[in-house]
Formats: sequence, structure tokens, C-alpha cells
Amino acid sequence: MSLTIAVETPLQDEVRTLVAELNAVLLELTPPEHCHHLTVEQMADEDTTVFIAREGGVAVACGALKRHGDGIGEVKRMYTRPSHRGRRIGEQIVARVEAMARAEGLKRLVLETGDRHYAAWKVYERSGFTRCGPVLDYADVKWSVFYDKPLFDGSASSAAGA
Repeated sequence: MSLTIAVETPLQDEVRTLVAELNAVLLELTPPEHCHHLTVEQMADEDTTVFIAREGGVAVACGALKRHGDGIGEVKRMYTRPSHRGRRIGEQIVARVEAMARAEGLKRLVLETGDRHYAAWKVYERSGFTRCGPVLDYADVKWSVFYDKPLFDGSASSAAGA
């Protein structure tokens, strides 16, 4: 079966189930007060674009781009079902998020993930993200690990983005 990744609304039962699975996994690894979940309703806001990976028409993974001010985009709600892990689907979703961010002229992608989310670290590092200090309004706590990725270098992009 072929895998497809497309922009979809999170306001559908199958995506709600996928996000509920993600939330359950996060709560196993991180105390609730340090989980930064977006609800599916928040994911449906106009500042957020949700990507859904499907195989055989079944939703198997998700990820989102949330736009912030100052040309910053945030990678959010990344999840791949256990049955589909190891196939680099997360990296494909991150690539789609990055492509959209670049097309919109965003300057930087950032993200917050958990201190025990080792598989997520691999996805982000393979995708060119590097660890950094706290981003956006996230607290600097032991439960959080932060990554960023500049999308444009100062010279070539300013002319192209003008």
C-alpha cells in the first residue's frame, strides 16, 4: 500500500483518535503539567496546518505547522502509530512542514519535545534541527528539550524573499 501525506482538517473522528493516542503516549513519558498539547480544535485554527499520513486510506501519522510572529513556525503534534514506526514517516511529515514554512517565507522552525522522547530526537536531528535553549514561551524545565532550524541564510534568502 502506498503512503500519502496531505493537509487535512483535524476535526474528523479518525484524526481525533490519532491525537488521543499521541496524548496518551506523551502522558506516559511527561507529567501532565509539562505536556503542551494542542486540542484538535486548536489545531483547526487558521494559524495551524495539519498533515495526515495515510496508508490504504487509514490515518497512521500526523504533524502540524503552527505559525507564530516574527517569521517563526513551530512543529507540533508529531506522532506515528507504533505499527508504522521505523519507516521514516515522521521525517516525511517534517519535510512537508518545512517545505510549507519555506514557501510562506518563514525564517525559522522551532519545537519543544520531551526529555524522554528519544525517537523524536532522531527524527528532528535527521531533519537538520539542532538543540537550542527554550523557544517561544516554553519554560526551561528538565522535562523539555528544544530544537530549532533556520530556514534561510541571511544573504541569498533576503533577495529571494523580498
